[in-house]
Amino acid sequence: MTEETKHKTKSVSTQSSTLEKKRPKFLRRKNKAYSKLGRGRKKKQIWRKPTGRDNKMREKRRGYPAVVSIGYRGTKISRDNLKNKQPVMILNIADLKKISKDNIAIIGKVGKKKKLEIAAEAKKMKIEIYNMNPDKYIEKNKKPEKSKKDTKKDDKKKSASEKGSELKEDKKTDSKKEAKAKAAEESATKEKKKSASEKGSELKEDKK
Repeated sequence: MTEETKHKTKSVSTQSSTLEKKRPKFLRRKNKAYSKLGRGRKKKQIWRKPTGRDNKMREKRRGYPAVVSIGYRGTKISRDNLKNKQPVMILNIADLKKISKDNIAIIGKVGKKKKLEIAAEAKKMKIEIYNMNPDKYIEKNKKPEKSKKDTKKDDKKKSASEKGSELKEDKKTDSKKEAKAKAAEESATKEKKKSASEKGSELKEDKK
């Protein structure tokens, strides 16, 4: 970098800082009157354009809150920056490699499993994430270690399920044996009937 470019970047940064100091916090009308509009609730403190016929904010009257208008915009370099760094959207671990010193990470709409992986990798690589604290997120979503009581309960459940499966198998074998015995009995009765009918036919022939 030459001295001219360094001087330009410095002047731009100073301009952006002064603009940020001058720029008011734009909030909707009567945001301090009702809790649903932001009284004592920071998340509800948002900007809404005044549209009322007699709205003093819309008319830009003196003594009323500032309205979003031309003149408050920042410089091109500092525009859309977060903590004076350019944001980069992250959707997987591969996107973390794209981040440089001048960038700041923002996690997009990602599932819990992938988010944990990204948080762990960012912690290793020492990358700052704007909309998440990796340490806190990992601690919050860490699987709790099973206590001795839980392990004993699991062992009991396993033993009970094994016993149940063994009983089922025994019942199946008993039913198979019973079916075989019934089939053998039926075949024996059939054979007896056949032999009896054959003897009867022989006796009839002898009589004739």
